[in-house]
Amino acid sequence: MQLVNAHITYYRSIEDSDRLDVEPDVTCLVGKNESGKTTALQAIYRLNPVESSARFDEVIDFPARLTRKRKEFPGDRMIPVVVATFRYDDEEMAEIEKDLGAGALRTPEFTVTIGYRGRSSMTFEHSYDEKKIVEHLRSRLDLSMGAAKDVDAATTVNGLLEALDGLQEPPSSAQRLAERIHGWRDERIGCHLLDTYAMPKMPKFVYFDDYDTMPGKVSIPALIRKRDTEDLTRGEHALLSLLAMAGVELEDFHNTDQHEHLIRELENSGNVISDEVFDYWTQNDQLEVKLSVLPIEQGASPPFNEGPILQIRVHNQRHRASVPFDERSRGFVWFFSFLAYFTDLEEAATNDLILLLDEPGLSLHGRAQKDLLRLIDSRLAPKHQVLYTTHSPFMVAPDHLDRVRTVIDRDKVGTKISSEIFKADSDTVFPLLTSMGIEMTQTLFVGDHTLLLEGPSDLIYLDILSDQVEANGLEGMDARWVKTPIGGSGKLSTFVTLLGANKVHVAVLVDSSTKDVGAVKHLRDNDQLAANGLIEISEFTSTADADIEDLFEPDFYLDLVNRAYAKQLDTPIAATDLNTKDPRIVRQVEAHFRKHDIAGGKLDHFKPAAVLLRQQHDVLDQQPISQTTINRASQLFTRLNALLP
Repeated sequence: MQLVNAHITYYRSIEDSDRLDVEPDVTCLVGKNESGKTTALQAIYRLNPVESSARFDEVIDFPARLTRKRKEFPGDRMIPVVVATFRYDDEEMAEIEKDLGAGALRTPEFTVTIGYRGRSSMTFEHSYDEKKIVEHLRSRLDLSMGAAKDVDAATTVNGLLEALDGLQEPPSSAQRLAERIHGWRDERIGCHLLDTYAMPKMPKFVYFDDYDTMPGKVSIPALIRKRDTEDLTRGEHALLSLLAMAGVELEDFHNTDQHEHLIRELENSGNVISDEVFDYWTQNDQLEVKLSVLPIEQGASPPFNEGPILQIRVHNQRHRASVPFDERSRGFVWFFSFLAYFTDLEEAATNDLILLLDEPGLSLHGRAQKDLLRLIDSRLAPKHQVLYTTHSPFMVAPDHLDRVRTVIDRDKVGTKISSEIFKADSDTVFPLLTSMGIEMTQTLFVGDHTLLLEGPSDLIYLDILSDQVEANGLEGMDARWVKTPIGGSGKLSTFVTLLGANKVHVAVLVDSSTKDVGAVKHLRDNDQLAANGLIEISEFTSTADADIEDLFEPDFYLDLVNRAYAKQLDTPIAATDLNTKDPRIVRQVEAHFRKHDIAGGKLDHFKPAAVLLRQQHDVLDQQPISQTTINRASQLFTRLNALLP
């Protein structure tokens, strides 16, 4: 059975939420602080809580601004707070139709209403076809023609029951049917559907927030008293769940001869939960949970002045040290506590579970929040519906914006929930836009295999050279490489760090004299760059210092420069005009520009490349790219492509 939607009214900050449509797997409620996200979850939780829960209190929970309206409701009339629609699954529908006939329900959906006041704080409503149900119920009766007359004329269950009770000598089939209907509460179809299907199969709601974590130390006698008075926190429930999975009762700790046995059982259970945690927790896999029984410390304050004391510690194998459980990273503590609590509930559940997670991962690093999303999608959602609240961009899946609902607290109308996510105010949609921005920065200009280049001229030269190499029957650049100019060598290490942190496969093509090469090499040594992913142009030019332009023959590059600066040059630059002692053709041209004050003494590296791009056919017809250049480029592309899987 699934929750389809919910409509909340007259509860704390919510006067009328509008309809909250619930996804069959995951629904994300996004809103800023104090928008009413928690209020919405708490209202829904009371539909059918897995734990005993406080009832609605109209004095405390009814919106204070509407106190006068509250007093206008008749004293015996229920004031609705949550109207929820549930849907039977195919198996449940088949069971109902076997009982009441095909088409008994006009729709697999039914509504549940809970609220203040009234003789009943919960009502159910099914849409059923009574005539078809009556036809099904009497279809197996074996009646004489005279007896069947009144029975066949009945179109309602009450009419059918009256006809059956009025039979002079009813056959056994008629007696059984009459007894069956008399067995329904109030002899009504709606009550039968409620008692047999809706209530027994209705999902249980599990609420868990960021603060519901297991304590690091408990007094066993104090915990027993809290358990017996049903005064446990959810964190303490999580601890009891861990005990239950180990088959351990709190009273067992009073047997001092069994402490070692109990601890071993608890550690085994802790290891089971830890293994599942580490399937999703990628921040640190060197942690393990250990338990111990401690004596009472002298002068301890209540409740720790009563023993035995059970302590939970997290041992860090990397640092060879341990700390009390509740002093460990809140993220790991939350992961462990939630899975301990939920796993026990899941194993014991006979009904579907709907998980209400209030601000999960609030204290988690952005990457750990991604781990939590993976836990929700791969561990929880395949079996259970999940509704969670957040205001973090890392908890919004940019490829699943369809699951997002915005929560806004509006003046004079209270909290509103909407599927029209981009109609919300800028503060509310900020996490959505940020999440999309993060996704775009990782996918718009980069891909799974990213080659970082210093500037756009490098991209032009590589594209044209790749075409020329392939035209000569050699290996060009693999299309899987996404070439990304970054606007200068000084940004190389920053981009490598950012992309490497997002697990993008990165390689870097640099001039041999780039000042940032040392920093990039350091990143490579720290595994933030692909193995052998730092490629220097000098590897293919047989010189110690080279730009990408040095892949070409000097005369070819000078032709591009002369075309690009034709208006600024009195005569074309010849190779004999340059200082050929400098191994880099670009530096030779720059020195000539400064000496003769051409273009203000500055060479724009992009202009010659732009000429090659725009006038490619004319340039190559007059001066084809040499075989030496083709061979150099082919070696470069072979080197690059070897880095790909």
